[in-house]
Amino acid sequence: MIRLPGTKKYCVLTGNYGSGKTEIALNLATQLSPAEKTTLVDLDIVNPYFRSGEKKEEMERAGIRMLMPVFALTTVDIPALPAEIQSVFEVPADRVIFDVGGDDTGAAALGRYYPSFSANRENTLMVLVLNGMRPLTRDPEDVCDLAERISSRGRMAFDMIINNTNLADQTTPEMLMEGEHLAEICAERLGIADICNTGMPEVLSACELHHPAYPIRRKMVPEWMGDL
Repeated sequence: MIRLPGTKKYCVLTGNYGSGKTEIALNLATQLSPAEKTTLVDLDIVNPYFRSGEKKEEMERAGIRMLMPVFALTTVDIPALPAEIQSVFEVPADRVIFDVGGDDTGAAALGRYYPSFSANRENTLMVLVLNGMRPLTRDPEDVCDLAERISSRGRMAFDMIINNTNLADQTTPEMLMEGEHLAEICAERLGIADICNTGMPEVLSACELHHPAYPIRRKMVPEWMGDL
């Protein structure tokens, strides 16, 4: 099970396209429920594909409250953020997970809720999900630039980096270990204290890592890949 630091109520997961933040959000929500009353907020206003809102029915069957932008799964270009999302700061819940678009445009959605996050900052964990195999996050300069742009637009500094370096079914232990080294460099430059790793169990079991590692299962595999 993914064990994030402490028992903070709000967990904000953001990262570049292909980082795996949605997989982690779905895994975390599933693991927390039903022991804890959990809400998953799909706040990705950028990426129309592979979003947590696609799993709304599955999440709700697992007892997870699911919220998403209006028109999030349609052809409308700019989804609207419903007033109901604000309710997560007002309605009792044990944990609330935010799956946020992974660039400064996507982080603008966080800025809209800045007063609420600011009032709950000590109870909020801001997480950068890193996949060192993606084109725009392969070196420290690009990762730090992305993190700083997201922080500036969302008006929240990062508390943690999750190294989720992978290349789907072609992932090797060496990739994940190199990703951890990249995460360490970026964490030092950005002043981030906490790092952990996530990945498929068979990959993690073959790694020698310096930070905690938690297995996740792929939940966003397209139907056409199901028999591959």
